[in-house]
Amino acid sequence: MADATPTRAPEGATGVLVLASGDVIWGRGFGAEGEAVGEVCFHTAITGYQEIMTDPSFEGQVITFTFPHIGNVGANHEDVEANHAHALGCIVREDVTAPSNFRAAEGFGEWLTARGKIGISGVDTRALTRRIRAGGAPNGVIAHSASGRFDIDALLAKARAWPGLEGMDLAKDVSCEAHHSWEGGVWELGFGYEGSEPRPSTSLGTSGSLSAGPSSSLVPSEVEGRSSQPSTLVPSEVEGRGSKPTPLVLSEVEGRAALGAETRTPHIVAIDYGSKYNIFRNLVKAGAQVTVLPATATFDEVMAHNPDGFFLSNGPGDPAATGEYAVPVIRQMLETGKPLFGICLGHQLLALAIGAKTTKMFQGHRGANHPVKRLEDGRVEITSMNHGFAVERGTLPENARETHVSLFDNSNCGIELTDRPAFSVQYHPEASPGPMDSMYLFKKFVEGLS
Repeated sequence: MADATPTRAPEGATGVLVLASGDVIWGRGFGAEGEAVGEVCFHTAITGYQEIMTDPSFEGQVITFTFPHIGNVGANHEDVEANHAHALGCIVREDVTAPSNFRAAEGFGEWLTARGKIGISGVDTRALTRRIRAGGAPNGVIAHSASGRFDIDALLAKARAWPGLEGMDLAKDVSCEAHHSWEGGVWELGFGYEGSEPRPSTSLGTSGSLSAGPSSSLVPSEVEGRSSQPSTLVPSEVEGRGSKPTPLVLSEVEGRAALGAETRTPHIVAIDYGSKYNIFRNLVKAGAQVTVLPATATFDEVMAHNPDGFFLSNGPGDPAATGEYAVPVIRQMLETGKPLFGICLGHQLLALAIGAKTTKMFQGHRGANHPVKRLEDGRVEITSMNHGFAVERGTLPENARETHVSLFDNSNCGIELTDRPAFSVQYHPEASPGPMDSMYLFKKFVEGLS
C-alpha cells in the first residue's frame, strides 16, 4: 500500500479526507472539528441533504454529494429522518453560503456543528465520485481542524485499521431501545406534520430513533435572524393557501366516522432496524396503526401486540450480520400467514429468511434518480435508493417472484412470495423522488391487512 502524501496541508486547508489507499484529499473544513472513520460513498440527490444526513442507513459512512451546492437553503427542524444525524460527515464542492429559504432555522454548518458532524468543502467531488465508481467505496477518515494541523500518518493508520461494513451489524446501534406507538402523519406546507409526532411508551436512549421535535414551519421573517426556535406558520402566511382552514386533528373514531368508514384500524408492528420517520408517516397515511419495536425484538414480543401485519424497516450495515438474530424472527412471522412488507434492509432480510443470499455491492446505489422497472406491467418508477448490499437474484427460491429490477445495473429491486402475503422492495418509496411513483406500495400493504 502507498504511504499517505503530502503530509503538509496546503495554504488555507482546514479539512482533509485520508483514504486507506493512501490518497489524501484536502479541502476547507466546516461543521464540527474532529475526525471520523468509515466508508466513503457518493449520493446523487440534489435536494434533501438533511434527510440524507439523518438517515440511519448512513451510519458508518461519509457522504460525497455530487450536487455542488449543498447547504445553501440552510437547515430546519422538520426535514429530518431520525432524532440525530447518523452520517459521519459530508464532502461538498462549493462552500456553504448563508441560508436562502424561508423555512431555514440555521445554517447547514451550524447544524452540523451542533450534531458533532464534519464537513469538507472545496473538494473536486466529480473526481472523487469517479474514483469510487472505478475502485469501489473505500474506507477513509474525514477530519477538520481550524488550525490546519493534521497527523496524516495517524489518520492513514486509522483508515486502514477500520474493518469495513461487510460483516458489521449496525442495526442494533441505531434501533430504538424500547417499543413505542407512532402517531404522526405526513407533512404539508404551512401546516407541518399531520396529527402528533411519535410518543414513546417507554424512554429511549441516545441510540433510539425517536423524535418529538417541533413540527411547524417558519415564517419568512425569521430567516434573517436565523432563529433556532420555530414558530407556527398560519395558513394566511402561505401564498395561495390563505383560504384553507386550520386543519383539525380528529380522533381515530371521529375521523373514520366522518368518512363513513369502519372504526377499526389495522395494526402493524414495525421492526426498527434503523428506520426513517417518513416510512411510518406514510403507513399512518395509508390507514394503519403503527407500533415500533427494536431490531432485537423476539417473536413473542412481536405477537404480544396482536398485529395484523409486520413491517421490516431500512437500516445500515451488512444484512447477513443483522440476519443472525433477525432472520429466525422473520421466518416465524411468515409462518403466521399475516401480511409482511419490507423496505431496503428489510427487503434483504426477507430474502435471507426465505433462503436467498445477499452480497456487498461494488459502489452501491445512493441517489434520488434511480429508475426501477416493475416487471408485471413494464412501468418505470423513479426511486430513491440508499444501499450498499443487494439480493442475489440467482439464489431466490421458487416461491419468490422478482417484481422490480434496476435499470442502471439490472440488480434485484423487489420480490413477492407466491405462497404467502409477503413482499419487499430495495428502494425507498417514502422519499417521493417520483414523487408519487411508488406510494402504491403502502396502500397495497395496508389494504391487504383486512
